[in-house]
Amino acid sequence: MDIREEKYYSATPQSSNFKTALNEFEKLIEQTAIQKKEERAGLFIQKKDAIDYDKFYASVQELFGPEVKNQDVKYFYRKLCNDPDAPIDWCEIFGYFSNEKDALSSKMDLENLIFLVSRKQRVKIAGSRRWDVIKCIVKIPQLDLLVTASQTGLLTVFNSQMKVQTSINVTGTSWITGCDYLLQLKRIVAITERSIIIWDYKAQENSQENYFVIKPMDHRLLCVCVVPMPEQLYRDDILFGDDSGFVTRFTINSVDFGLKQTKSKRKFKNQVLNSKNFKSVKRKLHNDLVMKIRYIPALNCFGSCSLDSVHSFVLESLKRLEDNLPVREFAIPRGANTFCYCSKANVIVTGGKDRSGYREILFIQRVLSLNFFWE
Repeated sequence: MDIREEKYYSATPQSSNFKTALNEFEKLIEQTAIQKKEERAGLFIQKKDAIDYDKFYASVQELFGPEVKNQDVKYFYRKLCNDPDAPIDWCEIFGYFSNEKDALSSKMDLENLIFLVSRKQRVKIAGSRRWDVIKCIVKIPQLDLLVTASQTGLLTVFNSQMKVQTSINVTGTSWITGCDYLLQLKRIVAITERSIIIWDYKAQENSQENYFVIKPMDHRLLCVCVVPMPEQLYRDDILFGDDSGFVTRFTINSVDFGLKQTKSKRKFKNQVLNSKNFKSVKRKLHNDLVMKIRYIPALNCFGSCSLDSVHSFVLESLKRLEDNLPVREFAIPRGANTFCYCSKANVIVTGGKDRSGYREILFIQRVLSLNFFWE
């Protein structure tokens, strides 16, 4: 046997092995695509059967060896997750692309490089204390601003580039527990354990002196949200929950602060207002701490969650705060620490602790329109 024949026979098994690996790789792609479609459809996938990135990468390495690069596999897996029906070329797993657009996308698409680059940015805030923590972050999409509230009383407004626009240190109050943006009054509202703060962050004067303090409060305030009602002018409704299980609707008008007056007449710097002079209505919906409250415009309802195991999550209209009629609620073991509504999937997701009390788990509650919408 000459050298040419020896090379031919030695190369044949390698070619056969590669074809076998390609066939197994196509099966892996098919299984992953089917699973991603099922996940999008809301079907439950057993954890042991789920093909996550680590399992996908291990299977690819087992088929093709160390020749495949981690970055190329990540791009391939992300493309498969984003569009399971997209045309797939096996060459992409080795970093080769049929057109320059895909090649550039794998290297330069910063928006989708979830696996490849870190987008973490450290933001320094002047005036913050060493042992302080952020208690609340609120996005204002209408103004493209971000508002943060620290526990010790530092309120900060950032622009879209995470540059500080203005800030204020609220003094003489207890710890801040939440914040939001007043759509009609164009102010920032923050709550402490015993008071409500209304801050005029756009004031031309020293922003450190342009805020109201509304107090006292009957219970310790823990969470807050603003009810978006575009038809209301010069008025905002605030919802907040407290440590006694009450949900309160608190109404504030521009006339309460003299906001319609001219600058020459407006002298409200650091003014303290009596909470009894404001319209409010409250109802006890939980038997424990109210951890989070949000108004959901798509459902025309508010949601509140609590550590209460019986009255864990409530989803109701604002009218139920004014009467004693039964409310729509869910019971969750050990209660719920937080929740979120997804309009696309029409589900409520609540997060709490498992029976051991150490791990966070999710309960998914489907919102039935026939049960939660009424005339």
